[in-house]
Amino acid sequence: MEKVRIQDDLYTFVNQEWLDKATIPDDLPMTGGFASLDESVRDTLIRDLNEMCEKGNYSNKYMENACRLYSKYKDTKRRNREKMRPVQKYLSKIEKLKDCSSLNRNLKELVLNSYPLPFKVEVMEDMSDTSKRCVAVFPPRTILPDSSYYKPENAQQKEMMIGLWTNMAHMILAESKLSPENQELYISDALKIDAAIGSLVKTSEELSEYTKMYNPMSTRTVSGLLKPIKFRQLCSSLFDSVPEVIIVTDPRYFKSFKTVFNAETFEQFKHWAYVRKLIDSTSFLSEHLNELGSMFMMALTGVQKVPSAEKRAYEYVSATFANPIGNYYGEKYFGEKAKEDATEIVKEIIEQYKERIQKNNILTEQTKKQAIVKLSKMAIKIGYADYIDPVYDKGVIDESDSLLDTAIMIERIEKEYEYSKLHKPVDRGEWIMHGHVVNAGYNPMFNDISFPAAILQPPFYSINQTRSENLGGIGAVIGHEISHAFDNNGAKFDETGSLNNWWTKEDLKKFNASTKAMIKEFEGIELPWGKVNSKLIVSENIADNGGMAVTIDIMNKSKGASFEEYFKNWARVWCLKAKPEYLQLLLTIDVHAPAILRANMPPRNFEEWYNTFNVTKKDKMYIAPNKRVVIW
Repeated sequence: MEKVRIQDDLYTFVNQEWLDKATIPDDLPMTGGFASLDESVRDTLIRDLNEMCEKGNYSNKYMENACRLYSKYKDTKRRNREKMRPVQKYLSKIEKLKDCSSLNRNLKELVLNSYPLPFKVEVMEDMSDTSKRCVAVFPPRTILPDSSYYKPENAQQKEMMIGLWTNMAHMILAESKLSPENQELYISDALKIDAAIGSLVKTSEELSEYTKMYNPMSTRTVSGLLKPIKFRQLCSSLFDSVPEVIIVTDPRYFKSFKTVFNAETFEQFKHWAYVRKLIDSTSFLSEHLNELGSMFMMALTGVQKVPSAEKRAYEYVSATFANPIGNYYGEKYFGEKAKEDATEIVKEIIEQYKERIQKNNILTEQTKKQAIVKLSKMAIKIGYADYIDPVYDKGVIDESDSLLDTAIMIERIEKEYEYSKLHKPVDRGEWIMHGHVVNAGYNPMFNDISFPAAILQPPFYSINQTRSENLGGIGAVIGHEISHAFDNNGAKFDETGSLNNWWTKEDLKKFNASTKAMIKEFEGIELPWGKVNSKLIVSENIADNGGMAVTIDIMNKSKGASFEEYFKNWARVWCLKAKPEYLQLLLTIDVHAPAILRANMPPRNFEEWYNTFNVTKKDKMYIAPNKRVVIW
């Protein structure tokens, strides 16, 4: 294959050799970049967990519990003997619900034991005052991965996906105690309820504007919307009091709630709940049922093989015991010295960001001052947490319990713990990502940035890489997360993490115009697997742009800096090889731009790109100066 020119395609120029040779594992939808690092961390921790289980040499009581759960998950012989038995009592519970009154009598237990319901209740930070918590209601998830698939213009795609799901559901229900006639009825009713939900709930594009999820309503109003559910009674049983205000995350859905759930649709709801509970439980049942339950998502992502029980055990345990496992990984493979070094890099980038804000031509002095205050108050979380959450002191992994019972017990403990926080002060020291997670994040309601230990390795960061490479890798990622404080969502929160318009009208108008320019820059881009939704990905594109802008500033100040190394490592970070089906799915549900665009679009907005590689109007990676977008 003829090698492309860097001036035409930075991403392919840098990654072509790897892309030609790389093979996607049969049990994964992709490899490269973040995914390859994640595989490496997974393999390391699987080895360590196996050794701990074998030798009984645990680093602490939390890792001992994690190992017990890991061993239980790997015990496929027991699950294969049990087959469908562990889920039967949960299905029977659904079958015994006679009407709305019996549902209300059992509602607390149904909520705590994770039964499918037409709504979800959560406790979260109150966006208007993040020193407090509030109760929020969410709609249930749909069968299809995004509600946009339920729109008339996507009827063909919906029909194909529903066909795949229906085939899977038939195969799973054939293993149940239901008669063939009831299997047909239950699946048909499940699809009717799902269609009603799908026609109402927000799409991924709508959800990407997450501040619009904050819709406070009086509990009286919400109780009226949720009839015949006795919502006030539920709140009293869950929280020992009834909040005055409830956050309604999806008003369109809840204002039409009665069309989804009422006395007339109750039987359909029961059948929907039965089918959803059974399918959702398959990953905790026999290997055969797990394979059947994986069919739908495997088809949507192009994955050809179900991951081994060992890998699935790790994925489940590393999520369930995220805090202890993250700390274990961070302490063993990262350490305090690396933590200190990385913290200094973050501080340098924050200081440079302040300088960029001060020079920014969008903002007036009043708004600049507030933006700099927000940066000064931004908390930094590097490597791994310095605590173990008290929730991990609750519950015991009982060897006699089935894996499904254990999973439901753990989820109940987590829910009860989260609900118990409603009237307690918010702890801003909590982490949203732990040490073994290959990712980074900005939490707008805490105004903090997190960089777990697992991402602080090549190609993102290494003491063996040049400063220019590190700035093009982890430096730009750090700048990206800082930029989320000032993207189209984050800009609405102040330095305390509360919703607060700290912008002047003039500044907000200019910022919104810049946001529209960023949307336009990506608008209508066609890739071999589909068209980009520039509104869905705008906040991440603003952050990518900001991350590059602030690190280019530092590059320009750094003696001996190499922009060639900087841009090449930037492209290397986004290297990805994925199944076509998965790439198509990401276009609909992922708020990030496709990897090739993350590599190729931001550089075009900066003069340093053009100067470094002599990019001209004749080259594909050229944008006219008047069309280049730099917001931060």
